[in-house]
Amino acid sequence: MVDILLIEDNSELSGLLCEFLRNEKYIVSVADSGEKALSLYEKYGARLVLLDINLPGIDGFEVCERIRKQDNVPIIVLTARSDRDDKLNGLLLGADDYIEKPYDIDILIAKIKGIFSRRLAIDFLTDGDISLNLAVRTATLGGQPIQLTSKEFDLLELFISSKGQTLTKEYIFNRIWGSDSDSELQTLTVHIKWLREKVERDPKNPEKILTVWGKGYRWGG
Repeated sequence: MVDILLIEDNSELSGLLCEFLRNEKYIVSVADSGEKALSLYEKYGARLVLLDINLPGIDGFEVCERIRKQDNVPIIVLTARSDRDDKLNGLLLGADDYIEKPYDIDILIAKIKGIFSRRLAIDFLTDGDISLNLAVRTATLGGQPIQLTSKEFDLLELFISSKGQTLTKEYIFNRIWGSDSDSELQTLTVHIKWLREKVERDPKNPEKILTVWGKGYRWGG
């Protein structure tokens, strides 16, 4: 998962902003259209979305609406459209902030840092007897620590945050390993087996990580 998905069709502006963000040590993915943005988000996800409204094809309002339907990721709209109705529309569709261009880069970076620091300060995922501390990447089961590898932690975070949803193997693999990974899909099956051995009462008859035959997996909780 990347830190920031930057959706901006102005290549000069996106290049400049991307450079500033990477200088702050953020992992950034860039999309210059609504379609590409949704594809990238579907594959990799993001911890924060910076979104322009005036995009070719699918506009930023629709991108905001689609992302918000499936996730609670923070969304900051960056746009030259200053009309009151546009601002209200963006906020009603789920944007967390609406910043008009031209904006002060230092103020934007400060807002981004504020969002990440607040999320890290309170970011716990809990389901039943399992709890994840996303700030320090630790997990407990029934109050006792679980020793997880980095990929196992990422898998568990993805499953719990998507509780009740059937996730295809390809979707999970792309989110955790990336579509350009040298690993093969079989590595996902192996990691699922290892994770079940750590979080299930009976790994051979799982109650949490459920197999949806022909599709993928679902977190049952």
